[in-house]
Amino acid sequence: MPKQLLPIANKPMSQYCIEVLRDAGIKEIAIIIGGNNSHKVQEYYGDGTIFDVKLTYIFQDQPKGISHAISLCQEFIQNEKFIVFLGDNILKMDISEFKENFEKSNSDATILLCEVDNPKQFGIADIEGNTIKKIIEKPKNPPSNLAVIGIYFLSPIIFDVIKKLKPSWRNELEITDALQILLVENGKIHYEIVTDFWKDTGTPNDILDANRVILEDMAPYFHGIVKDDVKQNGNVMVGKNSILYDAVEIIGPVLMGKNCRIHGNSSIGPNVSIGDNCDIFNTNIDNSIVMSNTKIEKNKKISNSIIAFNSQILSKDNENTEYLLGEDSKILNK
Repeated sequence: MPKQLLPIANKPMSQYCIEVLRDAGIKEIAIIIGGNNSHKVQEYYGDGTIFDVKLTYIFQDQPKGISHAISLCQEFIQNEKFIVFLGDNILKMDISEFKENFEKSNSDATILLCEVDNPKQFGIADIEGNTIKKIIEKPKNPPSNLAVIGIYFLSPIIFDVIKKLKPSWRNELEITDALQILLVENGKIHYEIVTDFWKDTGTPNDILDANRVILEDMAPYFHGIVKDDVKQNGNVMVGKNSILYDAVEIIGPVLMGKNCRIHGNSSIGPNVSIGDNCDIFNTNIDNSIVMSNTKIEKNKKISNSIIAFNSQILSKDNENTEYLLGEDSKILNK
């Protein structure tokens, strides 16, 4: 499946991006698609009507880098200022003020920066006073801990800059290289500091961390059915027609979709999201994402796991187990 459709708190991660753009008043959005099963993105979002946006799809034949993807959008953009929002970024804030500041400014670009603990893994901005001196992709000796996050406010001049790029060692046209050329050519690049939650969901641990943070802020609700002797603590969200049977314990934050069945001697949570139509028997799960149409039975403990759609885990593991499973996985060990 395309990574950008992977659910965080039961919602595709790219949907958070679209909602941030929409809430900032940006309704005309192009989605770059390409690679295996990219049609699933178009099938999920359609023309954007149900998300209150207007969507256009642009095909990228190979992963040639962010700047290459941007270059494909020149006809869509025409001569307007625009924003690029990478589909695997989770940002919990309103960007309306950033957008309005950029619209009013004479800047060629505005980049969003966020302090990170591991600057060697990001594009990093070298700043002196209020000026960006240099932007470096994954530096060995980072000049700061201010990462360039995957949200860029750009003007059409960037299309001319991208034409000057040469492929990097990854054989990609890098957005950081384009911004650096813009700096060298005396382009005006402004920056804003993000202090709210931001996560580049580049690893399973990043995905699970984003899932945890979003669950913590959700308002509790219960639309399911509870049998006798069920314990619930903390922030719990349960969908329609889901059933919690006897001797089940739910330790929030936990999000559960509709039509799930959690059977006796199971403990769910904390920090767990479960999709629709899942059956869980005699299993303890914490800090995990379980996607829809999954069946899990007779596991002592599952932690720090991502279990994709239509999976089956029918085993008698006696130890704490971590899974990273793709769609339609089956683990049968009776």
